[in-house]
Amino acid sequence: MARQGQAATSLGRGDAEDDAGGTKAAHFVFVPLREQGHLIPAVDTALLLATHGAICTIVGPPSTAALVRRTVEPAQRSGLAVRLVEFPLDYAQSGLPEGTDDGDSIPPMHVWSYYRAMALLCEPIESYLRAHAPYPTCVVSDFIHPWTTELAANLGVPRLSFFSMCTFGLLCQHNLERFNAWDGVKNPNEPVVVPGLEKRFVVTRAQAPGFFRGIPIPCWEEFADYIERARAEADGVIVNTVLELEPEYVAGYAAARKMKVWTVGPVSTYHQSRTTLASTLASRGLRASAIDPDECHQWLDSKAPGSVVYVSFGSISQADAKQVVELGLGLEASGHPFIWVVKNADEYDEAVRGFLGELEARVAGRGLLIRGWAPQLLILSHDAVGGFVTHCGWNSTLEAVVAGLPVVTWPHFTDQFLNEKLAVEVLGIGVSVGITEPLTYQAVKKEIVVGRGVVEAAVRSVMGGGEDAEERRRRARALAAEARAAAQVGGSSHANVLDLVKRFQPGGARGAAV
Repeated sequence: MARQGQAATSLGRGDAEDDAGGTKAAHFVFVPLREQGHLIPAVDTALLLATHGAICTIVGPPSTAALVRRTVEPAQRSGLAVRLVEFPLDYAQSGLPEGTDDGDSIPPMHVWSYYRAMALLCEPIESYLRAHAPYPTCVVSDFIHPWTTELAANLGVPRLSFFSMCTFGLLCQHNLERFNAWDGVKNPNEPVVVPGLEKRFVVTRAQAPGFFRGIPIPCWEEFADYIERARAEADGVIVNTVLELEPEYVAGYAAARKMKVWTVGPVSTYHQSRTTLASTLASRGLRASAIDPDECHQWLDSKAPGSVVYVSFGSISQADAKQVVELGLGLEASGHPFIWVVKNADEYDEAVRGFLGELEARVAGRGLLIRGWAPQLLILSHDAVGGFVTHCGWNSTLEAVVAGLPVVTWPHFTDQFLNEKLAVEVLGIGVSVGITEPLTYQAVKKEIVVGRGVVEAAVRSVMGGGEDAEERRRRARALAAEARAAAQVGGSSHANVLDLVKRFQPGGARGAAV
């Protein structure tokens, strides 16, 4: 393990230095958020930039480094100039119980203390970067780290905000706040039209509350304001999306923010371009797979092309006992082969665990239950998969697009509702199960259950025949071709990666004007 002030690997001179010992390559310092949906694409973006000649230093606490080391170390061994540098958190000063950040996610009651602990890393990170060549040329920070404004200012370098979400959602949320759309709206489930867009989209405050808005604790509202100021003061924006998927919303967000937006997605293509494709896809993620990747691949090989539906709700949300039963029975009744990722299956009571075992026996050969982390990118990339039941996290949504898959949309919280609208109402590849209120992080605990009949109908709608289903598949295939082309030489995302590498070289034109 690298200690504070010590990188996990050192950089040789090579292409990074000129004959006088000065740096001639762009040096990006990534400050990612540790949550999976933010961390994985941030690291992938760093690896993409390094592939094209940049130096990238990824900084964070030991718990974050542990999550991404299995992704970063193979890139280092391949010769990419990527460093992973650890800085211990000050648990005592931040009020964070020691070791709280060692799990898959930060418990909600400790999130505020964790953000404070991260902000305390500003000084040690700055000291390290000043003491270890090459000097940084740009800070790329997750937008939830507003303290990096101080880090970049002290270093005298530009700062770019990193977003692991679509610009459609960013623009909707921005316009709702900019035009005060929630003024006078007392019911969180009262629909309003998103202002400032050519097409009509209706949302509720429960679906689009704003980043850290709506939490009835003063410190969170202040934090939301701090984040907004930092976003407004950034020197540009990097987004894991594809220009061709949402061109009007990329342009709209750039105009609204008055800053350049670099669309660099899908950043997962870094792994899909590796020579050892299967092993690379299987290793992408924060934890080891709960199933042997070869076993999973062999199971899929035994199924007809486009016949399997994949079901996963991400790393944060977990269905309650009643929903687990209804979902399982709906998948069984659909008649389609399926892979179902059951998060934290061992935490359910004996009755639910028993149900899962009985279901597994009944659908043996047709259904595969994965209890824990799944090699999602490997699964979605397999020809046997024909549809995806998803919580609409942006990583999953974009991975479905790249794989050319229609989706059953089942949002759980925040931007997932806006991602659903993009999939269903803009891209035309989704079928909704009808969730209209948050299932996770509810202000007031409320039981919301999607019945087995709805699950069965949604799966059949996406996986079955008929003109509508075929049109969704056609749209999904067309979007996949556009997304893949964007990442190839000559594509929009590839060009943006090259522009970043060139623009933030020492002496480069760093201005971020639109």
